[in-house]
Formats: sequence, structure tokens, C-alpha cells
Amino acid sequence: MPWCEPCARYLSPNSVSVVGTCPKCGERVADADGTPARSQKVPWHFWVFAGAAVAYLGWRLLQGLWLLVT
Repeated sequence: MPWCEPCARYLSPNSVSVVGTCPKCGERVADADGTPARSQKVPWHFWVFAGAAVAYLGWRLLQGLWLLVT
């Protein structure tokens, strides 16, 4: 259970922001064992989309260059 030291209260896991800060004071919260709460990782499907976008734009660049050359 996350604990906010400045507010002196426990927070529900859903109320802690994505980056691990208290919604009321904005300070970084700690878990019940005293370690800082971990922030979320970027989802794997974001990287799939980013790779597909790079591949698509690279292909379109090659098509545009080929159109200029011929």
C-alpha cells in the first residue's frame, strides 16, 4: 500500500499517478516496505506501432526518391 509522507496517509494503488506521485501534494510516494513506488513501463504494443511507422515512412521515402530519380 503506497504511503505519502508529507500527507501522512495511505493511498490506494489506483489513486497514485502513473509516475508514482501523490495526487494531492505531488511528492513521490513509497510502498509500505519503504521502497519508492515503481513507475509503469511503456507497453510492448507501443514499440510495435513505432517500428511499423518507421518501416512505413522509410518505404515511402524510398518511393519518393525513386520517383525523383526516374
